[in-house]
Amino acid sequence: MAHHGNQPAVGPGAALDVVRHHPRALYGFTLRVSVLTAVLGCAIVAGGFWETWDTFEAVRDYADANIADENSYVAYADGGMPPLVRAGAVVSLLLLVLALLVLSVLHSAYAVGDSHARRDGGPLTARELWRRIRGRLPAAFAVNALTALAVGGTALVSLMWWDLVERGKVPGVEPTPLHGTATRQYTLVGWVLPIAVGCLGPLLYFRLSLATAETVLEGRSPFVALYRSWVLTRRARRRVLGLGTLVTAAAVLVFGPARYAAAPLAHFAGLGMLWLSDGNVWITGVLVLILPTAVALLLLPPLVMPLVCAVFARLHGELRAGEEAGRAADR
Repeated sequence: MAHHGNQPAVGPGAALDVVRHHPRALYGFTLRVSVLTAVLGCAIVAGGFWETWDTFEAVRDYADANIADENSYVAYADGGMPPLVRAGAVVSLLLLVLALLVLSVLHSAYAVGDSHARRDGGPLTARELWRRIRGRLPAAFAVNALTALAVGGTALVSLMWWDLVERGKVPGVEPTPLHGTATRQYTLVGWVLPIAVGCLGPLLYFRLSLATAETVLEGRSPFVALYRSWVLTRRARRRVLGLGTLVTAAAVLVFGPARYAAAPLAHFAGLGMLWLSDGNVWITGVLVLILPTAVALLLLPPLVMPLVCAVFARLHGELRAGEEAGRAADR
């Protein structure tokens, strides 16, 4: 069937009209969510350090005893690593849930804001935004969790295949020996194929990016919302890819410099941890290592998510309007 009407012309300028219509409501709501995210994220990380405090003390005692005896030692030996790995897994899982919740809330808010502006619904407040999205928040969270599973699945398959090739478990493909030249089979199967599979993840995310708006605005179940997003984006694959690449590039361009700019903070945070831990370099090293990345991630909601959410909210509205216009023309 031929498509009716013009393809939606969604770009950063048009998408940010979503924010310009209700700047205080939408960006004010975003700032509140960002602050709450920072507080909860720091609390989760602090809880992880609290839970592993005794383990890090044991690691220090083990290392100090070996140094005093002039013995060689391996860091985190003597049973020190498993408790840290378990705690890290729990912290990572909690942070992932928090990230999915933030995505769900912000995508829902901007979808409601765009829909409200299209209907010229008058003034909008942050309180009204929350009232209108909170009932659909569980469904929105389920949508984003399912999307994360699908995208994460492609990344996991890519990494597992690469690992199998590197360990020589794929028949007919030998890993490249040290200082050797990679064979064509190894290059294609061990590098090109995993990268190609990994690239399916972002493409899949772009195609499913309208599902939150579908479940919030149309009241659809999570699985139906994901299917509807796939159907809607089928009409504008190139545009969806272009916009998805644009907002991904924006996130990367903010994350990289923010992580670099946050590096000096790690020095002062490390000094504070050394004081709190009475000179425990092991727990201090972990904090210094993760702090720049944590700060950069916390800056994404206020700096990048307004653009990301506005782009997908406006794209959903335009594609829905085009679909309805096509149905009307078919009658």
